[in-house]
Amino acid sequence: MTNYIDGFAFPIPREKLDEYKRVVDVAAEVWKEHGALSYQEFVGDDMNLEGTSSFVNLVGAHEDEVVLFGWVAFASREARDLANEKVAADPRMAEVMTSADSGFDPSRMAYGGFKSFI
Repeated sequence: MTNYIDGFAFPIPREKLDEYKRVVDVAAEVWKEHGALSYQEFVGDDMNLEGTSSFVNLVGAHEDEVVLFGWVAFASREARDLANEKVAADPRMAEVMTSADSGFDPSRMAYGGFKSFI
């Protein structure tokens, strides 16, 4: 049962989506090996609803960029903390990040940890 998630949204240049997918395929497997229950990412498709602020504005996406939105699910915050420590130390993450030209810029990412509400 999922009781905690890390949620995130960020822009990626449209032209670099294939390369980003290569990176995230590795990242998803690493997170799941280290305790994540699931890893999900989605590409923005319908990004505007009148009367609301959009993810496009939130992350400062440019016209040539798409917004990615995702989450990693965990059994608990403690399981999340342990998994994130292991992921940070996993050499596959450093290798895939340094070998990729995916356009990912963590300074443009909105992120947060969320506990279950309903």
